[in-house]
Amino acid sequence: MKKATALLPLFHQFIKDSETGKRLKKNGAPIKKQSLDNYKYVLNNLTLFSQDTEFELRLCDASKLTKREYTSEKNYWKKFYKKFTSYLYKKGCYDNYVGQNIKVLRTFFNYLKKEKDLPTGDFHQMFYVRKEEVDILVLSPEQLKFLIHDEAFHHKLSPAQKRVKDVFVFGCTTGLRFSDLFLLTNKNFEKQGEIWYLKVKSKKTKTPTAIKLPSYAVEMYQKYASKSNRALLFKPVSLFIFNRTLKEIGEKAEFTQPIEVVRERMGKPKKILRENTQKQLRFCDKMSSHMMRRTAITTLLILGMPEHLVRKISGHSSGSVSFNRYIHYAQVYIDKEIDKIHRKLETYNPE
Repeated sequence: MKKATALLPLFHQFIKDSETGKRLKKNGAPIKKQSLDNYKYVLNNLTLFSQDTEFELRLCDASKLTKREYTSEKNYWKKFYKKFTSYLYKKGCYDNYVGQNIKVLRTFFNYLKKEKDLPTGDFHQMFYVRKEEVDILVLSPEQLKFLIHDEAFHHKLSPAQKRVKDVFVFGCTTGLRFSDLFLLTNKNFEKQGEIWYLKVKSKKTKTPTAIKLPSYAVEMYQKYASKSNRALLFKPVSLFIFNRTLKEIGEKAEFTQPIEVVRERMGKPKKILRENTQKQLRFCDKMSSHMMRRTAITTLLILGMPEHLVRKISGHSSGSVSFNRYIHYAQVYIDKEIDKIHRKLETYNPE
């Protein structure tokens, strides 16, 4: 077997080159922070995996391998894939997370081959990237309307809960991501005549959008606006606290209808129950920051806004797979509402 090289130092270099701009995307754009965070999660997982299982992570020069050496190297990477994915599954991870780790590893091997000119072979092409379809959970128009307008409920909340609820409602209205919401300042708001617009450029997609604000969103802006154009509109809060508080708000709002959430491990479905219990999940248990953007998109579709206009607001491309899932969800909701009308029309009770 040819001389082996430790893998983890090369992975550190992969992250460093991605952070400094030495490594770029195919279109020449810098690597996004979210991708960098994913790389670091994978590095941490690889480090712990190697320590806990005593599995040596190494690379060897795959050029000019004998037939026997090639077969041995191929078996090494088959063994790594099986052991590493099993390690993640035993920690409680699901297919999407495990698949994301493998996807990053494939990117790393392509970097070694194409950018560092290291002859590592194509063994990484054997790594299967698992995926699972996770159900979209969004507020119904009725639930969103309740959070917007029910004053009695609003007064039952603590000051911290009121702030989180306002941010959540604003996100459900505008479709902004959690990170983008907490970057808003007065400069993002513009009044034209009697109409207020929110003008933003998504931190993730770099897509500029101008969103006409409804009166309740304008009231929220005026409530939290500072005299300084540099001051943030919403006081920063950690994602963990935001999501925890959101679940408390959902419980107080009695969004406690039981829901079934199924995740997959190695393609096998597993029903998810409430933490530390064997009870079924409630809707409020799954409320999180992700629900804001999804609610905004599906609400616009349900209310009849053309798809191309919703995509313009959300920043999705015309061929976006995730956007097609929102379309499907919205259509299912509309079909259920139509069914209610049809059932009423099928009976006649003259008075």
